[in-house]
Amino acid sequence: MSSTVIVKENGQGRYQQAVLAGKHELIADEPVSMGGDDAGPAPFDFLLSALGACTSMTLRMYAERKGIALRQVTVELAHHKVEIDGQSRDCIERRIKLEGDLTSEQRQRMLEIANKCPVHRALTQSFQLDCSLVD
Repeated sequence: MSSTVIVKENGQGRYQQAVLAGKHELIADEPVSMGGDDAGPAPFDFLLSALGACTSMTLRMYAERKGIALRQVTVELAHHKVEIDGQSRDCIERRIKLEGDLTSEQRQRMLEIANKCPVHRALTQSFQLDCSLVD
């Protein structure tokens, strides 16, 4: 399954971008502290949103397939820098709240499933990122 997202400056602010994902149009921007107008989520906010949405959807699909009484999934994410072996690295914290009548075994299995969502898998392995200029 391949999809294309187009991002281009929208001329509305110093860093504002129009994000076109299929029939959906979003705005990305930097916060005021970074010189933007805070007219939309910052790039890392979109990354965290992708991981959170994928996690929640994956857990919902699993619960439906297994007949698990899951009422609500909430995923809270934060991004910050950590130092590992003297190098600054990106760190994403993901906290998952599962509401419903779940056993401790079901809760543990849901955590395992969360770590198998496609965006989580992509972020935790090396990407091949091809970049080129076009005319």
